[in-house]
Amino acid sequence: MKFNKYFDHTNLKPEATRDDIRKLCEEAKTNDFASVCVNGIYTAYAKECLAGSDVKTCVVVGFPLGAMSTDAKAYETRKAVEDGADEIDMVISVGQLKAGSYDEVYEDVKAVREACQGKVLKLIFENCLLTDEEKIKACEIAVRAGVDYVKTSTGFSSGGATISDVALMKAHVDGKCKVKAAGGIRDYNTAIAMIDAGADRLGTSATVKIVNERQ
Repeated sequence: MKFNKYFDHTNLKPEATRDDIRKLCEEAKTNDFASVCVNGIYTAYAKECLAGSDVKTCVVVGFPLGAMSTDAKAYETRKAVEDGADEIDMVISVGQLKAGSYDEVYEDVKAVREACQGKVLKLIFENCLLTDEEKIKACEIAVRAGVDYVKTSTGFSSGGATISDVALMKAHVDGKCKVKAAGGIRDYNTAIAMIDAGADRLGTSATVKIVNERQ
Protein backbone atom coordinates (compact mmCIF):
# COMPACT_ATOMS: atom_id res chain seq x y z
CA MET A 1 0.00 0.00 0.00
CA LYS A 2 1.16 3.53 -0.76
CA PHE A 3 2.70 5.05 2.39
CA ASN A 4 0.49 8.14 2.37
CA LYS A 5 -2.64 5.94 2.35
CA TYR A 6 -1.87 4.71 5.87
CA PHE A 7 -2.94 8.07 7.29
CA ASP A 8 -6.12 9.55 8.69
CA HIS A 9 -5.20 13.25 8.68
CA THR A 10 -6.78 14.46 11.91
CA ASN A 11 -8.05 17.62 13.55
CA LEU A 12 -10.36 16.94 16.50
CA LYS A 13 -9.47 20.02 18.52
CA PRO A 14 -12.46 21.72 20.14
CA GLU A 15 -11.24 25.07 18.82
CA ALA A 16 -10.99 23.91 15.18
CA THR A 17 -12.69 26.33 12.78
CA ARG A 18 -14.03 25.88 9.26
CA ASP A 19 -10.80 27.42 7.98
CA ASP A 20 -8.82 24.77 9.89
CA ILE A 21 -10.94 22.00 8.40
CA ARG A 22 -10.58 23.40 4.89
CA LYS A 23 -6.79 23.45 5.37
CA LEU A 24 -6.89 19.88 6.68
CA CYS A 25 -8.81 18.74 3.60
CA GLU A 26 -6.54 20.58 1.18
CA GLU A 27 -3.48 18.97 2.78
CA ALA A 28 -5.15 15.56 2.60
CA LYS A 29 -5.94 15.99 -1.09
CA THR A 30 -2.47 17.28 -1.93
CA ASN A 31 -0.79 14.38 -0.13
CA ASP A 32 -3.38 11.72 -1.08
CA PHE A 33 -4.04 10.57 2.49
CA ALA A 34 -6.60 7.88 3.30
CA SER A 35 -8.99 10.22 5.07
CA VAL A 36 -9.51 13.32 7.13
CA CYS A 37 -10.81 12.68 10.65
CA VAL A 38 -13.09 15.39 12.04
CA ASN A 39 -15.76 16.04 14.64
CA GLY A 40 -19.35 15.57 13.52
CA ILE A 41 -20.14 19.26 13.19
CA TYR A 42 -17.81 19.39 10.17
CA THR A 43 -18.94 16.20 8.40
CA ALA A 44 -20.78 17.85 5.52
CA TYR A 45 -18.19 20.61 5.16
CA ALA A 46 -15.29 18.15 5.01
CA LYS A 47 -17.17 16.06 2.44
CA GLU A 48 -17.68 19.19 0.34
CA CYS A 49 -14.02 20.18 0.62
CA LEU A 50 -12.89 16.69 -0.43
CA ALA A 51 -15.12 16.55 -3.51
CA GLY A 52 -13.30 15.24 -6.57
CA SER A 53 -10.75 13.27 -4.55
CA ASP A 54 -10.68 9.72 -3.18
CA VAL A 55 -9.85 10.98 0.34
CA LYS A 56 -12.50 9.66 2.74
CA THR A 57 -14.42 11.62 5.36
CA CYS A 58 -13.92 10.00 8.78
CA VAL A 59 -16.06 11.18 11.71
CA VAL A 60 -15.76 10.45 15.45
CA VAL A 61 -18.73 9.26 17.51
CA GLY A 62 -19.11 9.19 21.28
CA PHE A 63 -15.91 11.18 21.42
CA PRO A 64 -13.73 11.37 23.43
CA LEU A 65 -15.14 9.61 26.51
CA GLY A 66 -17.36 6.87 25.09
CA ALA A 67 -19.71 7.41 28.04
CA MET A 68 -22.79 8.49 26.08
CA SER A 69 -25.93 6.38 25.80
CA THR A 70 -26.12 3.81 23.04
CA ASP A 71 -29.07 5.65 21.51
CA ALA A 72 -27.03 8.86 21.40
CA LYS A 73 -24.10 7.11 19.71
CA ALA A 74 -26.39 5.46 17.17
CA TYR A 75 -28.11 8.76 16.36
CA GLU A 76 -24.76 10.54 16.03
CA THR A 77 -23.63 7.81 13.64
CA ARG A 78 -26.74 7.98 11.49
CA LYS A 79 -26.44 11.77 11.29
CA ALA A 80 -22.77 11.53 10.30
CA VAL A 81 -23.57 9.01 7.55
CA GLU A 82 -26.45 11.20 6.35
CA ASP A 83 -24.04 14.16 6.18
CA GLY A 84 -21.52 12.20 4.10
CA ALA A 85 -19.25 10.23 6.45
CA ASP A 86 -17.43 7.33 4.81
CA GLU A 87 -15.89 6.05 8.04
CA ILE A 88 -16.89 6.20 11.72
CA ASP A 89 -14.45 6.10 14.67
CA MET A 90 -16.46 5.35 17.83
CA VAL A 91 -15.21 5.27 21.42
CA ILE A 92 -15.94 2.10 23.38
CA SER A 93 -17.82 2.36 26.68
CA VAL A 94 -14.67 2.24 28.78
CA GLY A 95 -16.34 2.11 32.19
CA GLN A 96 -18.65 -0.73 31.21
CA LEU A 97 -15.74 -2.66 29.73
CA LYS A 98 -13.73 -2.25 32.93
CA ALA A 99 -16.74 -3.34 35.00
CA GLY A 100 -17.02 -6.55 33.02
CA SER A 101 -20.37 -5.56 31.49
CA TYR A 102 -19.41 -7.18 28.21
CA ASP A 103 -22.94 -7.72 26.89
CA GLU A 104 -23.69 -4.01 27.29
CA VAL A 105 -20.45 -3.09 25.53
CA TYR A 106 -21.26 -5.47 22.69
CA GLU A 107 -24.79 -4.07 22.28
CA ASP A 108 -23.36 -0.54 22.22
CA VAL A 109 -20.93 -1.40 19.44
CA LYS A 110 -23.50 -3.46 17.55
CA ALA A 111 -25.97 -0.56 17.54
CA VAL A 112 -23.35 1.73 15.99
CA ARG A 113 -22.35 -0.99 13.54
CA GLU A 114 -25.96 -1.14 12.34
CA ALA A 115 -26.26 2.66 12.23
CA CYS A 116 -23.17 2.82 9.99
CA GLN A 117 -25.21 1.39 7.11
CA GLY A 118 -22.22 -0.46 5.74
CA LYS A 119 -19.66 2.32 6.22
CA VAL A 120 -16.26 1.51 7.74
CA LEU A 121 -16.35 1.33 11.55
CA LYS A 122 -13.31 1.73 13.82
CA LEU A 123 -13.63 0.99 17.55
CA ILE A 124 -11.45 3.13 19.84
CA PHE A 125 -10.35 1.31 23.01
CA GLU A 126 -8.45 4.04 24.97
CA ASN A 127 -5.75 1.53 25.90
CA CYS A 128 -4.02 3.75 28.47
CA LEU A 129 -7.04 3.13 30.74
CA LEU A 130 -7.18 -0.65 30.19
CA THR A 131 -5.33 -3.75 31.34
CA ASP A 132 -4.04 -6.17 28.72
CA GLU A 133 -6.87 -8.54 29.63
CA GLU A 134 -9.41 -5.77 28.99
CA LYS A 135 -7.77 -4.94 25.65
CA ILE A 136 -8.04 -8.59 24.62
CA LYS A 137 -11.70 -8.70 25.66
CA ALA A 138 -12.33 -5.53 23.65
CA CYS A 139 -10.76 -7.22 20.62
CA GLU A 140 -13.11 -10.18 21.05
CA ILE A 141 -16.13 -7.87 21.28
CA ALA A 142 -14.98 -5.93 18.22
CA VAL A 143 -14.64 -9.08 16.13
CA ARG A 144 -18.01 -10.38 17.31
CA ALA A 145 -19.71 -7.07 16.47
CA GLY A 146 -18.17 -6.96 13.00
CA VAL A 147 -16.12 -3.78 13.24
CA ASP A 148 -13.57 -3.06 10.53
CA TYR A 149 -10.75 -1.68 12.70
CA VAL A 150 -9.75 -1.66 16.35
CA LYS A 151 -8.06 1.60 17.35
CA THR A 152 -5.65 2.24 20.21
CA SER A 153 -6.57 5.68 21.52
CA THR A 154 -8.45 8.95 21.17
CA GLY A 155 -5.33 11.05 21.72
CA PHE A 156 -7.28 12.92 24.42
CA SER A 157 -6.51 10.76 27.48
CA SER A 158 -3.34 10.07 29.46
CA GLY A 159 -1.54 8.08 26.77
CA GLY A 160 -1.52 7.20 23.10
CA ALA A 161 -0.48 4.35 20.84
CA THR A 162 2.31 1.99 21.83
CA ILE A 163 4.12 -0.67 19.83
CA SER A 164 3.15 -3.34 22.35
CA ASP A 165 -0.54 -2.43 22.18
CA VAL A 166 -0.59 -2.51 18.38
CA ALA A 167 1.05 -5.95 18.40
CA LEU A 168 -1.35 -7.21 21.08
CA MET A 169 -4.40 -6.00 19.19
CA LYS A 170 -3.11 -7.39 15.89
CA ALA A 171 -2.64 -10.80 17.48
CA HIS A 172 -6.05 -10.93 19.13
CA VAL A 173 -8.20 -9.79 16.21
CA ASP A 174 -6.57 -12.67 14.32
CA GLY A 175 -7.00 -11.15 10.88
CA LYS A 176 -10.74 -10.59 11.36
CA CYS A 177 -10.36 -6.80 11.48
CA LYS A 178 -7.59 -4.27 11.02
CA VAL A 179 -5.68 -2.11 13.51
CA LYS A 180 -5.45 1.68 13.70
CA ALA A 181 -2.80 3.33 15.86
CA ALA A 182 -3.49 6.87 17.08
CA GLY A 183 -2.20 9.22 19.74
CA GLY A 184 1.37 10.48 19.95
CA ILE A 185 2.47 9.57 16.42
CA ARG A 186 4.43 12.67 15.50
CA ASP A 187 7.43 11.56 13.43
CA TYR A 188 8.36 9.20 10.61
CA ASN A 189 10.26 6.69 12.73
CA THR A 190 7.31 6.26 15.09
CA ALA A 191 4.93 5.85 12.16
CA ILE A 192 7.10 3.14 10.62
CA ALA A 193 7.42 1.37 13.97
CA MET A 194 3.62 1.28 14.29
CA ILE A 195 3.24 -0.11 10.78
CA ASP A 196 5.92 -2.73 11.44
CA ALA A 197 4.06 -3.74 14.62
CA GLY A 198 0.91 -4.38 12.60
CA ALA A 199 -0.95 -1.08 12.19
CA ASP A 200 -3.00 -0.84 9.01
CA ARG A 201 -3.96 2.80 9.56
CA LEU A 202 -2.43 5.69 11.52
CA GLY A 203 -4.28 8.65 13.00
CA THR A 204 -2.26 11.79 13.53
CA SER A 205 -2.32 15.56 13.18
CA ALA A 206 1.40 15.54 12.26
CA THR A 207 0.76 13.78 8.96
CA VAL A 208 2.33 16.35 6.65
CA LYS A 209 5.47 16.50 8.80
CA ILE A 210 5.73 12.70 8.80
CA VAL A 211 5.45 12.28 5.03
CA ASN A 212 7.89 15.14 4.46
CA GLU A 213 10.41 13.42 6.74
CA ARG A 214 10.22 10.35 4.52
CA GLN A 215 11.28 12.26 1.42
